[in-house]
Amino acid sequence: MRAEAFIIHLARAEARKPQVERLAATLPLPINVINAVDGLALGDREIEAAYRLHLYRPRYPFALRKAEIGCFLSHRKAWQAIIDRGLDAGLIVEDDVEPDEELFGPALELAMKTIRPGDYIRFPDRSHTDSGAEVAKTGGVLLVEPTHVGLGMQLQLVGREAAAELLKATETFDRPVDTTIQMRWLAKIRILAVRPPAVRQIGHLLGGTVVQKKSKPLSEVLSREVKRAWYRLALRIAAFGRR
Repeated sequence: MRAEAFIIHLARAEARKPQVERLAATLPLPINVINAVDGLALGDREIEAAYRLHLYRPRYPFALRKAEIGCFLSHRKAWQAIIDRGLDAGLIVEDDVEPDEELFGPALELAMKTIRPGDYIRFPDRSHTDSGAEVAKTGGVLLVEPTHVGLGMQLQLVGREAAAELLKATETFDRPVDTTIQMRWLAKIRILAVRPPAVRQIGHLLGGTVVQKKSKPLSEVLSREVKRAWYRLALRIAAFGRR
């Protein structure tokens, strides 16, 4: 199988360059660095071409920040690169990820052996998400088909047909990329996940987030938490109704 790795890196995030170099030196695949889309530099026309508020149901309760739009467009660049380079699969890696020294190698090997062209295999960084029926196993590493897809876009192995399906389904979008992936009915792909976690997120060790967030009053924080809980419930109901 012909596969390559794509590290998504925002050029102005200079504190993360050493981690990009570390990933490039340790990942066991040919390396490409994807120049991430800087959401803060996007113009109104670029945003309007990609982003639509309340495009799908259940409605996403928040407007996207420019940085979230840039993140989504960066992952679309990586999906497109899989197609353009004629690969069977691409390993998409965000630049604040650290693979586990013991688990990542066996997990990637299992994923490479198992993946089909239409598969999207997640490497979550949390142990309490993405539980489901076992699909494959090696040693202490499992591949499962999750009942509920977790959040996060730290690292994924994406098959060629899955990349094409995702590109087609996300020409316009209305919510963050990980939340869109949770709406598995949008694209004809099979979503699998690695268990236990074989990666961890280390953004806090690399200068923190590149997204500038302003502190919010308590009333707004509580309101957002209520809306988040409502959305999670609505999403599960929508997913159940499509089984």
